[in-house]
Amino acid sequence: MYMYVFNIRNVIGNCGVAGREEDVLDGKGYVEMTGIDPQTSKDICEIIKSKGGRYLEAQVQGSKLEADEGSLVVLTAGDKSLFVDCQSCFKAMGKTAFFLGDVGYATKTNLILQLMKGIALVGLAEGLALADRCGISSKDVLNIFNLTNLSCDYLTNKAKLIVQKDFKHVEQAIEHMQKDMKLALDLSDHLKQPLLMTSTANEVYKHARRLGYDGHDASCIYMRTRH
Repeated sequence: MYMYVFNIRNVIGNCGVAGREEDVLDGKGYVEMTGIDPQTSKDICEIIKSKGGRYLEAQVQGSKLEADEGSLVVLTAGDKSLFVDCQSCFKAMGKTAFFLGDVGYATKTNLILQLMKGIALVGLAEGLALADRCGISSKDVLNIFNLTNLSCDYLTNKAKLIVQKDFKHVEQAIEHMQKDMKLALDLSDHLKQPLLMTSTANEVYKHARRLGYDGHDASCIYMRTRH
């Protein structure tokens, strides 16, 4: 509910782009790039369109490093003409941009990818916690991990943060990851689609947050899994 109110206020609040009755957006475009749920995106779209504007949701996949390098993946949906108009911006920030159709498809796709990352990170953290409990060097596990087909940039980078216990090097804050997990679960509730692993992983993130790890990288869930 908080996320919904926050985003709607950005649109129709006192300083919003459509906050006053006389506001007209003819010929203007609005690109929503915050991580929101599909229904909020659709509601914002209706407001923008009612004022004569064009709306595009644009979700990004990638880390802070990838943002700095301009190698994000941009997921969009909504007004295709606005997608075309924004190509120069998308090329500056990302290696590719997808247009996925009607409003809601980009936000849904982003949540699907986020829950996959969230579950994988919990598995990584629990594996390294078990290695620690067994007396096996986490550095040795990481070296072996990097030689297997399990290795990928995302998990390798997270494993390095866990081994170094460098959770203040924030690529994605734990509260943002947990927010996306919750939004994915909300979507699954609406569709009556069971998400057993996502639900369990979400509890791990919630517990880590309760331990005071807000503001730390999501890999800090390792500290929760080892106790």
